Amino acid sequence: MPSLKLTAVMIIICAVIYPLFIAAVAKLAPGGGKGETVSVNGKVVGYANIGQKFTDDKYFWSRPSAVDYNAAGSAGSNKGPANTDYLKQVQERIDTFLAHNPTIKKSNIPADIVTASGSGLDPHISPQSALIQVDRIAKIRNIPADKLVELVNKQTEKPLLGMFGPSRVNVLMLNIELDKLK
Repeated sequence: MPSLKLTAVMIIICAVIYPLFIAAVAKLAPGGGKGETVSVNGKVVGYANIGQKFTDDKYFWSRPSAVDYNAAGSAGSNKGPANTDYLKQVQERIDTFLAHNPTIKKSNIPADIVTASGSGLDPHISPQSALIQVDRIAKIRNIPADKLVELVNKQTEKPLLGMFGPSRVNVLMLNIELDKLK
């Protein structure tokens, strides 16, 4: 009997009280638990913390996604660095990147611009991954490269408290600011 009572109490705590508590806390978060949308001129263009696909040469490209940026199916590829399929896929990404960025050497390509994140939805790239794309975008948009470098530096988020995590750049926010440049 004590184990049945304990089971009933734990079911109520774990299946009712805890989910309701989490839902209430989510309502206090930006976006009310539905995600923080980003709007431009009154139109929602994306979510601040979910990666999006940018492949047009006039934009900064996002980190690759193992789930094609589908937020309903967040996942990594689960392929290790010795997996031949994975290595082939990374090489294809490198080849594509080099074809669109002919001034870049293969040895200068940051890993995060050709490898998918663990969730497949990472909205950030490293500042190096943004800066390596500046020449391509400057040429296509006819914007001075130093102005684009300044934009990347301005959009770079520093580590939390100056020491936790790497510096990073939100690609959606960077591309929104890029469109504002003339």
